[in-house]
Amino acid sequence: MTEFLFPSDPRFDAECVGYNLSVTHRPDLVVPASTVEDVIDGVRFAAERGLGIAVQATGHGPSLPADGGVLIRTSGLDAVEIDPVRRIARVGAGVRGGDLVRAAAAHGLAPVNGSSPEVGVIGYHLGGGVGILGRALGWAVDHVRALDVVTADGAVRRASATEEPELFWALRGAGRGTLGVVVGMEVALHPISRLYGGGMHFAAEDVERALRAWAEWTQTVPEAMGTSALLIRMPDLPQLPDALRGRSVLHLRFAFTGSADEGARLVQPFRDLDPATDTVAEMPYAEVGSIHAEPTAPVPFHGRNTVLASLDPAAISTLLRHAGPEAAAPYLVELRLLGGALARPAAVPSAIGRRDGAFVLYAGGAAHGDGAPALGSALAGLIGDMSPWSTGGVLASFLSGPGVTRAELATAYLPEDTARVERIKRAVDPHDLFRAHHGRADG
Repeated sequence: MTEFLFPSDPRFDAECVGYNLSVTHRPDLVVPASTVEDVIDGVRFAAERGLGIAVQATGHGPSLPADGGVLIRTSGLDAVEIDPVRRIARVGAGVRGGDLVRAAAAHGLAPVNGSSPEVGVIGYHLGGGVGILGRALGWAVDHVRALDVVTADGAVRRASATEEPELFWALRGAGRGTLGVVVGMEVALHPISRLYGGGMHFAAEDVERALRAWAEWTQTVPEAMGTSALLIRMPDLPQLPDALRGRSVLHLRFAFTGSADEGARLVQPFRDLDPATDTVAEMPYAEVGSIHAEPTAPVPFHGRNTVLASLDPAAISTLLRHAGPEAAAPYLVELRLLGGALARPAAVPSAIGRRDGAFVLYAGGAAHGDGAPALGSALAGLIGDMSPWSTGGVLASFLSGPGVTRAELATAYLPEDTARVERIKRAVDPHDLFRAHHGRADG
């Protein structure tokens, strides 16, 4: 029997909490779903009473709180099935990236996963998915083969290229909590069992030299090389090397699916710069999450991004003025190399029609209560000053926190695609039951 948790229930508060604590959910009730039938019951309960519906699996990328209405928690739908012959994975709505990577790796296969093993697989794909293997294989959403979704009428619909094709198009790229509750997904896997990857830290005095070298190096690397650069102030922990402890540093990340010998040749220019740490080596694909080593503890995080058309010397100077070792920025900044297969049209089109840009610049930081406005202002200052190099677009899946605006989100899509999503939304959710998501953000 489906559980309905009300605020008086001792489990209620815990079920409302996700990874990103910058958004506090205060629903009228929570449905902690462990079966598809639980989701159906939750949707029908809300529809019969005209209540809004919010959906949460891991809670990594919220923008609006679920105030009132029904919060459907899908983390209990955590089954993973691998078909190694067809190279297909079927995942439930609560499966995390690391779960899928490990299950696929047991068969010598890999998904187009993101950098964090903790992020929900379905939410990541519905937002587009710029993953570790993106330059080689494209957007994660391009590899989705079918979706099972509970729509506002309480029906389970199968969406694929041949079944409900309009819904399939919209869900892939614009479907996070907007069109229904996706309870299952089939996604293609790839015969990749290892890679040459890891990271190198550069101490504060070497940050500018290494970052400028990296920006120039990215212009010629093959598509099989995924890479990013992180500017961050390291915590003051005794287990860290003195060159990093409590200091602003640069972390260069690499993930190369070619041979180890070729990978070593490609990263040698950075070894020549004498990094403070170097973990780049041959590794089983199951360990891919160690490359970014992203934090797992819940935090009130606010994230913004902009897609850059180029990263010339002037752009790097501007970035370092905001986020370099001397800036004491209250946020981290990641530059992730795009291009390659990420720039090419999908074989089966999706709502991710905008695929321009050479890099995505992502900036984010943690702030509690009264500190959020100052952080938001600092992030806006960075994004604004980088606008001369921006395409004018963002990546929807890299937006998080309550400051996300509707106008900001719209730049992730082509105008005609936004209009098409809105038409599909009116058709499948005419009473707008699914309300707490990026597309409903203010502004």
